[in-house]
Amino acid sequence: MLVFPKAKINLGLRITGRRPDGYHDIETLLYPVGLRDALEIVRGPEGSVKDSMVVSGIEIPGAAGDNIVLKSIRKLRESFQIPPLRIHLHKRIPAGAGLGGGSSDAASALHVINRIFSLSISASNLKEIAATVGSDCPFFIDQIPAFASGRGEILTPAPLVLRGYYAVLANPGIRACTGEAYAACRPALPETSLRAITAAPPEEWKDKLINDFEEILFPKYPVIKELKSAFYASGALFSSMSGSGSTVFGIYGKKPSLPKEIAGHIIFEGEL
Repeated sequence: MLVFPKAKINLGLRITGRRPDGYHDIETLLYPVGLRDALEIVRGPEGSVKDSMVVSGIEIPGAAGDNIVLKSIRKLRESFQIPPLRIHLHKRIPAGAGLGGGSSDAASALHVINRIFSLSISASNLKEIAATVGSDCPFFIDQIPAFASGRGEILTPAPLVLRGYYAVLANPGIRACTGEAYAACRPALPETSLRAITAAPPEEWKDKLINDFEEILFPKYPVIKELKSAFYASGALFSSMSGSGSTVFGIYGKKPSLPKEIAGHIIFEGEL
């Protein structure tokens, strides 16, 4: 079975507290975008005794056996008998870019195996399994706009519809370390809720819809800040870094003419 796992962007990301388990509480709005990987999973050849996995496209750092897709499959095998699989993952979503590519791949693997082997796992149970694989994995089970809280696994559907708006995603090639970014953060409760801010159109989000990681990464990586400034200079209604970086996106009312500062880093553009 062949599927196309989507990326996401964060519309606002506030770090609201530190947790006893070592994680942080966050508030964010997750929104799916059209940048996709390709994931094919089929039964392994007759006589095979273990999974085989091929990864093409953008390089993924780390050992092949540590891939989050394999992690999600191992998690399913704790409860279900699943034979050896043949897996091909083609990467177009950069790793460590704040776009949730790995989490989306893992969630898609859960979906595919559930269907191939008729496991009859409900969507809510798939989300519970996904949460044990990665904090934002549950979002990619439904892939609909959602407010996320807790570690990112507590989801509430968001009424936000950006149909007709145009998005551009630019990545400067920096692989930001999420752990380091969280370690440097200063949790605080926001004065205005994400729900209230995003109830207004994107034209009113500037300086209100905040990603707390920007103040941590901008001084260390000025090119990320420069990308955001370039988006606004080119007419973006709203621009922000996604997740813990380093991708920056701009939202426009229509397809823009982009300056070279952005054009050289584009990884996706299209309607939302």
